[in-house]
Amino acid sequence: MPTKRIIDARRMRKGLPRGFGWIDHRLLQEGYLTNCTPQALALYVLLVCASDAQGLSYYSGPRIAELLRLEPQVVAEARRELIALGLIAYQKPLYQLLSLEREFPENKSQPAQRTA
Repeated sequence: MPTKRIIDARRMRKGLPRGFGWIDHRLLQEGYLTNCTPQALALYVLLVCASDAQGLSYYSGPRIAELLRLEPQVVAEARRELIALGLIAYQKPLYQLLSLEREFPENKSQPAQRTA
C-alpha cells in the first residue's frame, strides 16, 4: 500500500464551516455507487448539500434540473432510482435522505442502465 501524504497542505480539508451535509462511506463500501447512474449520484450529492440536520430538503424538480443541467424526466428517473435503492424518500415537494442502517437491496445486483 502506498504511503499517504498531504499533496497540498494549503488546501487541506477542515471541518464543515456550516451546514449538515456529509456522505456516508457505506455508499462505496456497500455497493450503492456501482448501482447508481451518474444522474442519480448527481441528484444524491445535491440533496446531501441541500439537506438540513434531519436530511430534509425541498428543492423543486425544475430547480434541480436547472442546477444539475438535466432534463426534468431524467431527474424524475434519478429520483425513482434513489428511492428504489432505499437512499431517499420523496413526498412532493419534500425529499428525505435515508439512513443506511439496513443492508443493500439484493434485487439490485447489476449496475443500473446508463442513460445518455
